[in-house]
Amino acid sequence: MVKRADLKRDRFYKRAKEEGYRSRSAFKLLQIAHKFRMIKEGDVVVDLGAAPGGWSQVAKELVGAHGVVISVDVQRIEKIEDVEIVLSDITQEEATVTAIKALLKEREHVDSVISDASPKLSGNSAYDHFRSFELSKSALNIASALLRRNGSFVAKLFQGACYNTFYKDVAEKFGYARAYSPAASRKRSAEVYVIGKGFLF
Repeated sequence: MVKRADLKRDRFYKRAKEEGYRSRSAFKLLQIAHKFRMIKEGDVVVDLGAAPGGWSQVAKELVGAHGVVISVDVQRIEKIEDVEIVLSDITQEEATVTAIKALLKEREHVDSVISDASPKLSGNSAYDHFRSFELSKSALNIASALLRRNGSFVAKLFQGACYNTFYKDVAEKFGYARAYSPAASRKRSAEVYVIGKGFLF
């Protein structure tokens, strides 16, 4: 748990407040998208585990007026202009895919699936890691059902025993896989982002 006093000294937290982002994690996606050239104008992007909406705000800026962003979370997300919101538990994969496809309309496939989903932390690092793995695995399964060929994927995972399994799963489905820790991640954080580009199926 991050103390409020620490947040006030956090430069990304301050910038998020100044620039109107709902969370400091918005800068993580900005850094990932810039480095890996993941999200382009006109793209269709699905943001899984999106609450409170910082990543969706960034994604909408990147796709522009002709792009589509669909935000999914089990928690209610306050409306974001020109962003479609789906109330769904991403571990209920089939129901989530069905709800997303209903919003795609004439568009058959998605260009990028992004996930900053995090479990409610228990303080038990092994348990929290496993729950993080479950969420990331669900995100990958949903991405596999939605992505166009050569589409992109990014998901957060806490480091631990299941990390190599997840990384291997991503590497098998994408032509390019990479683990990355953006500058906006806190130095003490166990989180890492696994990126996949060039969806193969």
